Amino acid sequence: MTTRLEAAHSRTRNSSLLLAIFIIFALVPFKASAQSRRPRFSLASAKSDDAVGKYTGPGSCASTTCHGSIGPRTDNRVLQNEYSIWIVKDQHSKAYAALTGALGERMAKILSLGSAETAPKCLACHALNVPQSQRGRTFELSEGVSCESCHGPAAGWLGPHTERDWTHEKSIAVGMYDTRDLTKRTEKCLSCHLGNDEKSVDHEMIAAGHPDLFFELDTFSDVMPRHWKVPGEPGEAPGTDPWYNVRELTTGQAVQLRQSLLRLASRSRGKVWPEYSELQCYACHHSLTPPEQSWRQARGYPGRRPGNPPWNPSRYTVFHDVVQQLDGENAERFDTELAHLSQLMSQLNPDRDAVAALATNSAHLADELMSKINSTVYDPAITLHLLQKISADAENISAQDEHSAAQAAMAIQSLFLAYDQNEKLQNSAQLRVAIKGLFQELQNPSAYDPARFAGHMKEVNALLR
Repeated sequence: MTTRLEAAHSRTRNSSLLLAIFIIFALVPFKASAQSRRPRFSLASAKSDDAVGKYTGPGSCASTTCHGSIGPRTDNRVLQNEYSIWIVKDQHSKAYAALTGALGERMAKILSLGSAETAPKCLACHALNVPQSQRGRTFELSEGVSCESCHGPAAGWLGPHTERDWTHEKSIAVGMYDTRDLTKRTEKCLSCHLGNDEKSVDHEMIAAGHPDLFFELDTFSDVMPRHWKVPGEPGEAPGTDPWYNVRELTTGQAVQLRQSLLRLASRSRGKVWPEYSELQCYACHHSLTPPEQSWRQARGYPGRRPGNPPWNPSRYTVFHDVVQQLDGENAERFDTELAHLSQLMSQLNPDRDAVAALATNSAHLADELMSKINSTVYDPAITLHLLQKISADAENISAQDEHSAAQAAMAIQSLFLAYDQNEKLQNSAQLRVAIKGLFQELQNPSAYDPARFAGHMKEVNALLR
């Protein structure tokens, strides 16, 4: 049986190929060592900042008896080396530093933001930019995306949560964010990795040099790297879900689509319309080739006028197959609504009101489908069928765009690792090579060839029969 560690190493090797293209954070000019960023925290300062809702900074979690242990603990479900993993291995800890280099400053200059290190537009995602009134004495903005960025302000539960009779629910009541809830966790991740009304990466920012955003919950959770246990792992309670990663994938896909539709509805009411970052980047930004070598011209432009940039469908690419597998009754209805929305968005000047109404309705439908997804009991058969269904959709997915292909590659890898971990496949080594081929096709987006990518997907599908 494949161990969790082996699966994570396999995922990291493949996903690093993809993350090299779509960089989560801009290049960091330096790597701060754990020694140079030793926490500045004391019990006295903690007591002075014990008001519920205040942020104390990651140093408050860094004691070796709390979450700053060098190695993981094995005598309870908390590893206690979470801070050590974050500061040494996690790119989130370097998010603020990304603003201090030449690239960050150049982007700020282009966007007329002043200094990137002080611009709210940048700090919204590259730091924990909370109001001064919520910052404790030990809080520092330069810590980047730190513990409390995801887990909420620690002052209310910092001391009590170590007590024997303290529960997770008590921590939530005094400010902790419930990351155990997959829907809420995905919403938290997407607040930056997709954006919302308060913070987002638009076409203007991309033109200035910011990477475009993409996301898949299970893949990103492992590449972070994980500093938490998941149900089914050694040390977790008996009877926990061995197919948790499949649930993580499907829930993440549903929430991602819903949030992207809500963002589209909001943007349709904004000052800039259409917002080009909602469209397919590489429909315009690709290397020009002779007509006889152009796969785009060979495919044609179904459903839109040639020259009109199409809507980016990647956040529905995999979810389409998930819905068909888990809720066939609503799949056709959802396909119809999203096809109509795509047609509207693939016009030169989409009707704002029509887009807002349809995107909002589709988001509500995605929300309804989430209840079906959350109630599904995942097992080997469902996981294998999802793998087969997505990999069999080779021609459709590969012809959409590079972003759709990336979503499919990540989903196939996640489902394969989950299945191989629980139900050892005889041709596991061959499948790993075939899946690696998917990621290799994404290394250079301008050279993306849907026929080659589809070929690799078909190879994966054949090995699953």
